[in-house]
Formats: sequence, structure tokens, C-alpha cells
Amino acid sequence: MTSNALARPRLPISVIVPAYNAATTLSRAIASIDAQTCSPAEIILVDDASRDETWRIIEQFCTGHADPPVKAARLSKNGGPADARNRGWDMASQEYVCFLDADDAWHPRKLEVQYGWLADHPSVMLCGHRCIVQEPGEPAPELPSGSVPVQFYGVGSFLVGNRLSTPSVMLRRGLNERFLSGKRRSEDFLLWVQIIARHGSAAFIDLPLAFLFKPRYGAAGLSGDLWPMYRGELDSYARLRRERIIAAPSWLLVVAWSWVKFVHRFTGHLCSKARRSSLP
Repeated sequence: MTSNALARPRLPISVIVPAYNAATTLSRAIASIDAQTCSPAEIILVDDASRDETWRIIEQFCTGHADPPVKAARLSKNGGPADARNRGWDMASQEYVCFLDADDAWHPRKLEVQYGWLADHPSVMLCGHRCIVQEPGEPAPELPSGSVPVQFYGVGSFLVGNRLSTPSVMLRRGLNERFLSGKRRSEDFLLWVQIIARHGSAAFIDLPLAFLFKPRYGAAGLSGDLWPMYRGELDSYARLRRERIIAAPSWLLVVAWSWVKFVHRFTGHLCSKARRSSLP
């Protein structure tokens, strides 16, 4: 434990990091938590039955990390990110919960900025922010001074597209909603819309507070995942329709829009693949 760690304010936040075969990236994600200007009260690492060295890395981290305290769980069966996040959520003890996927990272001021805004707006249950794609080792961008730029998204906005990437989300632990167990595609979108429908609009902080290290769409090998992603979206829309969160006319429109997005993503991936193959 360093003097810098002792000097950092500690916030009532549980950080949940689900990991599956993440031995090459987990340390980077954890380092971005340790680099926060304000420390979370606890870190919760959940190994989703990895087949690589992920659990060994988690054990080493737990042994050598005193501040903040670390909790760890190892699932006996791979259940996907929904089950791993839910397990961490059940283990959480703090007022706020946020999620960081093992292959992503945070801006050093992420917790400071997002918690500060949420604490000042107690009626907001769900908050996210902008994510940007970076190269590994690229420095975090400077954040502008002044007030935090925020906009709000209701159910209608989410039917156009998922407004919140999971590594951007902070929510209140006391919510009864959870990720749908066993759902492996669009599980985050489904939960966000359920929360918004029952508790009010989500806040979106328009600052780049999380970093992804591969494009959301068009990355190598993604074409095989596009069809499952599309089916996952359709499943989410069907569940929202059955829960009467979206009406029949809206359901028909979003299903059609989902097909348009699928065709656009698939065509874009094929074009990118053709360009790469034509390079000398």
C-alpha cells in the first residue's frame, strides 16, 4: 500500500470486473482502477470459469493488494458476462456499483467525475458516459474544466441503439433488476431499458471516461458474431414487448431497424475485410 493510495479519497463504490480467459488484459484493467484519483471501497473480481491463467492472476492480485480490499469468486461453469456480473453484484456491499470488462480500462478521473455527479442527483438510478477506442499505451485525454456535460435518455432513445456501454455504467446497488441469467448477447441493453422503464431516464456524461481497445464492430473475426448479436437484440425486444415496456407498433419498428443495423454492420465488415486482403 503506497502513501498515494492512503491519500486518495475512498468512495462508496463496488467495482465489478468479470473475466473470462482474460490473462493478457486483466492486469491492465486492474491498473486503471488503481490509477483512479478517488479509490473505490472494494474491487470484486469474478472468474467466469476461465481456461487460461486468469484465476492465478486474480489470486496473485488478491494476495498483494491491501487497498482497496479485494473480493474474488471463481464460477464452476461458464455462464457468460450476465452471470458473472450478477455474482459480483450480489457480493457488493457499497451504495454504488460499476462494471469494468477485463479487456477495457478507465480514465483516471472516471470514478471521481461520475460519482460526483450521481451523488448530487439522488433521483437518477443509472448513469453512463462516453467510451472511446484507443491503442494500448495511448495516454488518457485531458478532460475539459467546468461543469459536467450531461444529457438524458429514455426508453425511446434506447430503441434507436444502446446508449450505454457496460464499462461506462454506474448504478445504485439497491436496484432489484439484474442481468438476465444465461443471456450472452444484448444482456446489458435489456437491463438498462428495464431500469429506465421502472425508475426514470438514464444520465449520460459526455466525457471519454472509458477506453476500449478494439472497435465495437468490424474487428477481426467479428463476422461470426454478428448473427448471434442480431438474434440477441431480437430476443431483448421480444422480452420488452412481453413486459409491455414497448408497444406493438414500436416493436415492429425496432425489429426492422435492427435488421437494417445488422446489414450495415455485416456489409461494413465485408468491405473492411476486402480492403485488408487487397493490401500488399
